[in-house]
Amino acid sequence: MSKLSVFNFTTLNGFFKGPNDDTSWAHENPDNEYAAENLSPGGILLFGRVTYELMVKYWPTPAALKDAPAIAEGMNSAEKIVFSKTLDKATWNRTRIVRDRIEDEVRKLKTAGKDMTILGSGSIVNQLAQHGLIDEYQIMVHPVALGDGTPFLDGVRQKLNLKLVKTRAFKNGNVLLCYRPA
Repeated sequence: MSKLSVFNFTTLNGFFKGPNDDTSWAHENPDNEYAAENLSPGGILLFGRVTYELMVKYWPTPAALKDAPAIAEGMNSAEKIVFSKTLDKATWNRTRIVRDRIEDEVRKLKTAGKDMTILGSGSIVNQLAQHGLIDEYQIMVHPVALGDGTPFLDGVRQKLNLKLVKTRAFKNGNVLLCYRPA
């Protein structure tokens, strides 16, 4: 059975988005080394519509290929799925849209043998966490605090018991925390 991981970034005070969905704080001091390592060949990237629309504006561009070539190559060559009821079409190569029954789709994909990673996509993470479908939470904590924002796992309505399985500190001050269901 394949594994479903979440990769998200948060502030020290637990926000993954600031006011007005601002994530610029996470891109001021990125850790491209880990992002490049984490794009496993043959894996599937999962997005909600909002995150997909942000990603497609940058990663297929010449600027991305210049600024972060290893990440851009991994993002552009990966199979991608967007969970959306409203997105008309997916323009990024190797992308398909799943409009409903996302839990069923993820269960089916988990038996197909390809590991999957959700990037960002808070509402999708919340929905799949509620159904016990996430195998690992990779949280990159940035050394910044915001006065307001959207907390990570804000939509989870039941207790999630997790155990810390790995940590990693980066030169830029970011700290990666990896958790699995206990």
